[in-house]
Amino acid sequence: MSEFSRLRTSAGVSIDAFAESSGFSRRTVYRWERGEAVPRQTVIRQLRTMIQEHRHAQPEPGTGKFRFIDLFAGIGGLRRGFEDMGECVFTSEWDKYSQKTYLANYECNHEVAGDITKVALDDIPDHDLLLAGFPCQPFSIAGVSKKNALNRPHGFLDETQGTLFFNVAKIIEHRRPRAFLLENVKNLVNHDKGRTFEIIYKTLTKDLGYQVHWKVINAKALVPQHRERIFIVGFREPNDFTFDDLILPDPLNGPKLRTILHPEDGTEELDPPYTRGNIASVSDKYTLTDHLWRYLRNYADKHRAAGNGFGFGLVGPDDVARTLSARYFKDGSEILVEQKGRNPRRLTPRECSRLMGFDEPGGREFIIPVSDTQAYRQFGNAVVVPVVKAVANHMLPWLVDREDLEPEQLQRKLALAG
Repeated sequence: MSEFSRLRTSAGVSIDAFAESSGFSRRTVYRWERGEAVPRQTVIRQLRTMIQEHRHAQPEPGTGKFRFIDLFAGIGGLRRGFEDMGECVFTSEWDKYSQKTYLANYECNHEVAGDITKVALDDIPDHDLLLAGFPCQPFSIAGVSKKNALNRPHGFLDETQGTLFFNVAKIIEHRRPRAFLLENVKNLVNHDKGRTFEIIYKTLTKDLGYQVHWKVINAKALVPQHRERIFIVGFREPNDFTFDDLILPDPLNGPKLRTILHPEDGTEELDPPYTRGNIASVSDKYTLTDHLWRYLRNYADKHRAAGNGFGFGLVGPDDVARTLSARYFKDGSEILVEQKGRNPRRLTPRECSRLMGFDEPGGREFIIPVSDTQAYRQFGNAVVVPVVKAVANHMLPWLVDREDLEPEQLQRKLALAG
C-alpha cells in the first residue's frame, strides 16, 4: 500500500472525494494511490489535517454508535454494511491476500488477527455486535447417551468441536454481545439432512440463550446476480425483531448487468489495468482464448448430450448473472460476457466489485491491490454489500438505545412492540 493510500484511508475520504476537494485530477490521484507517483508535501499535509478532523469527528462512546467485531472478515463485506452505524474494534482474517485488500479499504485502529483459533478469548474486546461469515465444516453428531457413558460433555462444547462455528460460539459465550449476525451459504439449512443447522440453532438458542431469526435472501433484488445466502440474526435480550417485515425490491425487477459492465464507449474514465485506450475498452486479456472457448463449448455439449445441466453461462447487458464463485479465476465459465464478433470474456475484477456491491454501479472507489486471481477469489467468497446494508438497517433499532434512533426507526420499533 502506498503512503498516500494509507493516509487517505485513515482520513476516511474516497479517491473521488479527495480529487474533487484537492483540485487534482482523478488520474493523478489514482497514480498516487497505486504508488506510481509521489504526491507533493502539500498533499501529504492536507491528508494529515483531514485525518485529525476525521478522528475528531468520530462519535464518543455512548452517542449511539455500537462496537462490533468482524470475524472471518474476508474483504470486509459484512463490515461494509455496518461501519456507518458502528465502530469495528476487532478483525480476524487468516488469508494474507484478503488482509491486504481489507487494510487497503478500511481504517483499522487495531491489528488484523490471523487464525481465530489461535486468539485467546480475553484478547477479543467487548463488543455489542458480532459479525461472522463463518465457513461451514461438517458437524459430527453423536447421541447424548453415548457421550454420557464416555463421560464426555454434550451441547455445543462437544457437538461443534473441531468446527469454526465452535470458535464463534465460544466468543459469544465469553463476551455476551447484544447481538450477532452470521452469514453462510443457502445449503447450510439442508446440510446433512438439516442436522447441521439444527445443531447451530440449538447451540445459539438453548445453549447460549439468544433469540434467533434466520432468512435466506436472494441478492438479485439489489444486484444483477442470482446469489442466495442465509443470514442468521441473534439477540441476547428478547425483543420483537422479525424478518417478516424486511422489505426488499422485487427480485424479478432487479438491476441488469449493464449497470455494472464497463460501457466501453468513452463515457467511463480509464481504469487500468482493467480498461485501456481512448474509449476505456476492456483489456484483451479478459477475452477467452480460442482454445479455452472451444474447450468450454465441447464440455457443455458433452454434458448436454448426457442430460446434465453443466455448462457455461453466457450473458449480455440485459441479463442477470449466475452466482460468482471463488473458482471464477479458473475459466470464468459461470459468467461469460458476450462480445460481438469475438470470443466472450470474463468480468474484470472491477466489474466483480460492482456485481458484489463493493462499488456502486459505474464506481471504482473500492481498492483492489491484489492480482486478478486473488481478486476473483476474494469477490467470489464475499457477501453482497447492499444485502448486508439492508439487514443492518433492519437490525439497527435493536442495536442502539431508544434515544439514539431516528424518528422513523423509533416508530418501527414501537409499532412492533405494540
